[in-house]
Amino acid sequence: MKLSEVMRVIDGKPITRAFDANLEVETAFGADLMSDALMCAQEGTLLMTGIINPQAVRTAEMVSSQAIMFVRCKIPQVETIKLAEEKNIHLIACPYTMFEACGRLYDVGLKSCDLPDTSLRQWRERFGKG
Repeated sequence: MKLSEVMRVIDGKPITRAFDANLEVETAFGADLMSDALMCAQEGTLLMTGIINPQAVRTAEMVSSQAIMFVRCKIPQVETIKLAEEKNIHLIACPYTMFEACGRLYDVGLKSCDLPDTSLRQWRERFGKG
């Protein structure tokens, strides 16, 4: 899905100056714990978070994500925006809660990141098939 479509669905606004609305995202992952994002996100993932400090950009960089959506009307700090522009990571502002933004994007076909096999194995060991 192109960022232009993502922005249309969530009423998003670009934050970074160099913004490529034709950039494709394949999956999305929403979290405020960046350790969770490190576990699941990957290249082609739209990272959705309410964390507005540079750690969000560093996390996106580590998983090769090129786009971050800030939910709940949050606008990142100036240093976060500068870092994202240096790293060519696109930033989007969203007026919805994480729950609603995820639901809107899921509803139009954007897929979730896959959980690592270790997480699924632990789940099945504890609860059976899921």
